[in-house]
Formats: sequence, C-alpha cells, structure tokens
Amino acid sequence: MIEYDYVTKKRSEVDAYPEKGMGAIRVLLRFIMRVQVFVYRLSGGRLLTKFAGGYKICVVTTRGAKSGAIRRIALIHLPHGDNKLMVASQGGMDKMPAWYFNVKANPEVVIQFGAEEKTYNARRVSDEEKAELWPHLCSLYPDFDDYQARTDRNIPVFSCEPV
Repeated sequence: MIEYDYVTKKRSEVDAYPEKGMGAIRVLLRFIMRVQVFVYRLSGGRLLTKFAGGYKICVVTTRGAKSGAIRRIALIHLPHGDNKLMVASQGGMDKMPAWYFNVKANPEVVIQFGAEEKTYNARRVSDEEKAELWPHLCSLYPDFDDYQARTDRNIPVFSCEPV
C-alpha cells in the first residue's frame, strides 16, 4: 500500500469500489459522458456544464494514441493561472483513464470552457510539482484526496499551457 505525504486521507478512511457490477457502471458512465460532451459542445458550453456535486466541467479534445482519431471527454475544470490542470484520477480506480494515453502520445489538446476553445500543450508534472499543486487541486475538487488514497497508482497530473 502506497501513501503520499500530501494526501490527507488514508486508505482505511475511504471505501473500496465493489468488484461486482463495475463493468456495467463503466459502460453507463461512458454513455453519460458522451451525452454530456455532445450537449455541452452543441450548446456552446451553456448546457450540462456541471458534474454531479456542482463542479464545473470543460471538454478536452485529444487525438487517439493508436488511432489518431479525435476523442473528447468531459473533465472537471481546473484553472491554474493561465494554465489548466488535468488529473487522470478515474475516481481512484486502478487503471489509467484512456485519455491519459492519448495525451501522453499527443500532448497538444484543445480545451473548451464555456464557449471558448483554446489549444494547450499538456505536460505531466513531476511528483514534486504534484505535491505542491495538491492543495490547490483539492480546493477545487476535494474528492481527489479520496481517489489518491484509494489506489496504489500514482495519479498523474498534467499542466496545460496555452499555445
């Protein structure tokens, strides 16, 4: 079991995901995500602008690592000065989200927040930078602490700088 100094929660304080039914949950979440991205983009960022809990979203456009196809995903909007942050948490699951591999292979991304779309270069931050950014990330979305406590995976954080 891996623990990080900057994570305030401990594994014993967070519930593990039930193994039974996770496949169906992933399929349902993927469907909901596609609908949300479609409506968000179609409305120019005026509809379906938040995740459950009231957290604002942005739509990130990536290029597939293997296929080269355009892929879009809704993520929590994490501003950091002129930059945007992306956290490959996948709710603290043990597998990386698919978009992580796309960004790793093709770091140029387009982020839409509201009606505005901008191109960014994504860079995975070092472990030291992640530790410094962690309080800011948790101030924007407190569940990140639970997610990191839940998994042994070192959840990647990307800093996206405007092109």
